[in-house]
Amino acid sequence: MLRPWPSSGTVRALCRTVHRPLLIRSHNFRFSSVAPSLNSTSADRVPLRKQLKQEAKNLRAQKKQRKENEEAFRQDWELTVGVEIHAQLDAGAKLFSRAPTSASESPNSNVALFDLAFPGSQPEFQAATLLPALRAAAALNCEIQPVSRFDRKHYFYQDQPSGYQITQYYEPFARNGWVDLYDYDGIAPEDGSRIRIDIKQVQLEQDTAKSQEYPPSAQLLDFNRVSHPLIEIITMPQIHTPATAAACVRKLQAMLQACGAVTTGMEMGGLRADVNVSVRRRGEAPGGYEYDGISGLGQRTEIKNLSSFKAVEDAIVAEKNRQIAVLESGGVIEGETRGWTIGSTETRRLRGKEGAVDYRYMPDPDIPPLVIGEDLVNLINDNLPTLPDSLVQTLRTGYGLSIEDAKPLIELDDGARLEYYRDVVDNLCSLYADRDNKTQAAVARTAGNWVLHELGGLLTKADRPWDEEIVPARSLADLIDHLQRKLITGPTAKQVLAAVFDGDRRPIPQLLKEDNLLLRPLSRDEYLALAESAIAQNPQMVEQIRSKNQLGKLGWFVGQMMRTGEKGRVEAPKAEEVLRELILGK
Repeated sequence: MLRPWPSSGTVRALCRTVHRPLLIRSHNFRFSSVAPSLNSTSADRVPLRKQLKQEAKNLRAQKKQRKENEEAFRQDWELTVGVEIHAQLDAGAKLFSRAPTSASESPNSNVALFDLAFPGSQPEFQAATLLPALRAAAALNCEIQPVSRFDRKHYFYQDQPSGYQITQYYEPFARNGWVDLYDYDGIAPEDGSRIRIDIKQVQLEQDTAKSQEYPPSAQLLDFNRVSHPLIEIITMPQIHTPATAAACVRKLQAMLQACGAVTTGMEMGGLRADVNVSVRRRGEAPGGYEYDGISGLGQRTEIKNLSSFKAVEDAIVAEKNRQIAVLESGGVIEGETRGWTIGSTETRRLRGKEGAVDYRYMPDPDIPPLVIGEDLVNLINDNLPTLPDSLVQTLRTGYGLSIEDAKPLIELDDGARLEYYRDVVDNLCSLYADRDNKTQAAVARTAGNWVLHELGGLLTKADRPWDEEIVPARSLADLIDHLQRKLITGPTAKQVLAAVFDGDRRPIPQLLKEDNLLLRPLSRDEYLALAESAIAQNPQMVEQIRSKNQLGKLGWFVGQMMRTGEKGRVEAPKAEEVLRELILGK
């Protein structure tokens, strides 16, 4: 397989490396190798491409060694992480006003007097905002509390006009949930095939304004987002690897989207994550800190406003390394809030960590208790949509898909790709209703490959967003049907898919007939002629296949036959069968 040529930036970086001495230290010795001089003979010169490949190989080896050394060096430490998710609910109105939550290009246009904290304005709880919150809590296996209350969290910042945020600190509407993470969710290998993360509580709260800085001193505020209904999901500090923390955030987002609790995820700013990180040395006496009932932990720090799964993992790794370095040098970890910038290798201090005392929590005197009836909870549970784990199981057992195909179908395009796939399979099932289950499963697997890889590849190459109308589900089903019935070859099917993708709206049967693309099978004599011609032109390769059993090179001969034969008529399995007969005698 050909290796991709490095990007231009990589080539420039490697070219700079080529002309610098490579110093390798071993004990008290120093060796250096430099680029060949102008006076060196041609036999001494090393081609530039070979130099670049060697330098890239050296860099990879050094990176791998550093990673192994660091991991071995840090086995003495235990990492503990807790996650807090802030997710915007799919609601038409704000939490405590009737102002709409719909996006607006005009700043400060979707606001009510209460959102701006006008004197005398009162909060008016919008009951409809509770429905997506209840779906989220039910999906996370939480216990819905029959009575919950709102509190004021006091802090003074320009994005909070009233000087406090309304939340549910003491008595949230949902408690004691859990989420299961599996190996296919991307958890760290050391966490095994499954790990359960407990959820302490899920609480309702209002969002803050959106601020935009204009250095050196200007800052603009858009209050459209103020009082947008949020839920905050607080996990227990039970995560011990950065990869599992990122997988937890990813899984929570997928579950919230699957149950219709939110409209957007991290990529669109509808979900943000904070992580609490602490470390302690293994084998020593337990740490003196306790969080959410779990004792023996180290002093934690909080990293705020992480906006991608990669940022979650990278920020935890950086903060873990920082804390270990501080402790090993004899320092003390301070409880503080820290920030993270994408592409950075270190977290940065933002401010001292506030505690409950600093926020001066108090019950909100203007909002009555929230009473949730058991009948509403039962209704929510009875109508909860299928969740990701159940969908994975259905796609694996009912459709015969691999986990590698099932997961992307669920996660891509907020579920739209999965709905499209099901439409394609439904169309195919109507064509294969008289076939056995094995045949139907094979067709479903083929459809998964074409939806994800063939159609997905065209979308990626064209840099186009997902749209089910680009290639209608019926058209793709008809194309797969012709391929399964061996009425067209694989290359022809890809050619037709590209034509439909580019706007050809003719029905597939009509397109194949008018463009003369239906397969006209070659006779045995025609296959023999093509094979003998390819063999006669490459006798050395034939000898390698025979003497060294290099059967992989048969594929090259198949390619030659497909290129020299009439387009769309050479079938790869039949071509390989004839080649094996002529070259190997079987």
